[in-house]
Amino acid sequence: MGLFDALHLTGNPTAVDWEMTPEYTFGTFESWGGRERVRSSKERIYYFFIDAWGKEPKLCLMERGIKYARVVAEILAPPDLLRRCVEQQGKVALFERTMAIDEELKQWLIDNVMSSVDNSKVVPVVSEDRSDRLGPAGLPGLNEPLPAGLEPVQLPDSAAELTEEEADRLIRDLGLLDHERNPAGGFSSFLVDNGDGLTVTDKVSGLTWQRGGLDIMSNRMLRKAVDELNREGFAGHSDWRLPTLAEALSLMQPEMNAKGQHINSVFSSDQPFIFVDAVRKPGGQWFVDFKHGRAYWASGTIPGGFGRLCRKA
Repeated sequence: MGLFDALHLTGNPTAVDWEMTPEYTFGTFESWGGRERVRSSKERIYYFFIDAWGKEPKLCLMERGIKYARVVAEILAPPDLLRRCVEQQGKVALFERTMAIDEELKQWLIDNVMSSVDNSKVVPVVSEDRSDRLGPAGLPGLNEPLPAGLEPVQLPDSAAELTEEEADRLIRDLGLLDHERNPAGGFSSFLVDNGDGLTVTDKVSGLTWQRGGLDIMSNRMLRKAVDELNREGFAGHSDWRLPTLAEALSLMQPEMNAKGQHINSVFSSDQPFIFVDAVRKPGGQWFVDFKHGRAYWASGTIPGGFGRLCRKA
């Protein structure tokens, strides 16, 4: 009984791609098969990676396909092997804490996990039930007035070009919550249900938001998707746009919701990090990451990002 039998996976050990790393996954899977051998949306490839977001790194097995990703197991590898592997990665950015395995870990996996009759080192990960991710909002109705003590707030609503210092200053000056840049901040939203199952409105910022959003893609392709959504008149309107950095951070919450994101649970968890209408000087694109609770910059092409659009109510 090997790893795949223990996890009741339909694949086999030859489906493990030892060359796949987290940094290669966008071009391979999110771009609809950047590798020639990924030919079908039903095809599944497996690879091991290190999750180094917590206090101690974890070794995980990922099941990956085109527009599909699922962590299927944690592998209880010796902690010293994991620490050595992380240390060999060198200095990495704060938003790059998902790492490739090294040769030492690969050999340990082959010797101790891949075909072992002892599966005590394999801990299956229970998949999140997301069938109700856009279920009833449970919010006040559209006609509910602002509670006493809350007043409308005008947030910056124009595209911007921001250095890291300017972004830091903007976040602090507006008192917005960023768990790295301004952990004491916070924006007091008042979300109401628009009754369409698709959108909610924040009566403080005056913005209507998609509860779901757009799939991961490059900045250029995302803007084409926004144009198409406006031509179709999503939720009865044709003026949807990317939020500014400040507008996106107005949705940030101090605590994680049950879906593992720092945002009201009325929003879908399918868009963990979103494009904002801001580029970075001297280069790059700004994003807001609800999974890790902060703004960051990266390439607008690879790895790309998701979209959650807004409009003036």
